[in-house]
Amino acid sequence: MRVVFAGTPEAAVPSLDALLGSSHDLVAVLTRPDARVGRGRKPAESPVAARAQAAGVPVLKPARLRDPAVGDELRALEPDCVPVVAYGALVPPALLDLPAHGWVNLHFSLLPAWRGAAPVQHAVLHGDDLTGATTFRLDEGLDTGPVYGVLTEPVRPTDTSGELLDRLARAGAGLLVATLDGIERGELTAVPQSPHGVSLAPKLVPADARVDWNAPALRVDRLVRACTPAPGAWTTLRGDRVGLGPVQPLDGDAAVLASGQVRVLRNRVLVGCGNGLAVELGEVRPAGRKAMAAADWARGLRDVDGERLV
Repeated sequence: MRVVFAGTPEAAVPSLDALLGSSHDLVAVLTRPDARVGRGRKPAESPVAARAQAAGVPVLKPARLRDPAVGDELRALEPDCVPVVAYGALVPPALLDLPAHGWVNLHFSLLPAWRGAAPVQHAVLHGDDLTGATTFRLDEGLDTGPVYGVLTEPVRPTDTSGELLDRLARAGAGLLVATLDGIERGELTAVPQSPHGVSLAPKLVPADARVDWNAPALRVDRLVRACTPAPGAWTTLRGDRVGLGPVQPLDGDAAVLASGQVRVLRNRVLVGCGNGLAVELGEVRPAGRKAMAAADWARGLRDVDGERLV
């Protein structure tokens, strides 16, 4: 099939690579415009754009898919299908039926669970034991289209959202190509999603990533892992923001600690949680500085033992 691939972040690159190695004719890539990143706020192209250009594939970077010129460009390319992985913008209804086989999306959850922008983060945050990836045909709803195929992936007890997404992105790339193969051969028919088990996964923003030390240790652990690497879990000490890497829930070493209370031991830093237990801090990122081991962070502060994180 002639295909135009739509995707933007690093998680979409394995699918682009899989398409490049497939029998399908990749005629162009559709991605989000260059974004300003870093302290210098310099414009940078998306990971998908960089990979496509390295492979010699034409790249389209429209600011708005509703621009009539976008439809004209896509019609000129005559794609049979537009596979999509984390493109980052809604596809207008006028474009959905432009390819004969529509837009086939790879979504990183077992639909209808975790529809939305952050399915992997919510799977970690809510303690799911099993997640996966789904290919489905886009319709006008939010991840509501009929399903072509699924794969499953266990959520490991120490998974961060970044680690889990990496596994799903690599496994999902194969599922996406297999879906396109099946569509081309006429062997796949999309099946409507179940109306039961629907859950939503809105984007997590920095405000969502602030640790509530009144929450149980297990909840704190899940929040930090769900927000790693983005948007990054955080707390405050002495009015300054402190970023947190994954923590380790403890079984009772520090039952006397109040919520948010810091206990500095030799090469360990513990913080009390709401269930009377505690977590051990891993990496800590003081404001404006690089990440460091929690013990090194504590040694650089005066009298932090007994203080409260809030």
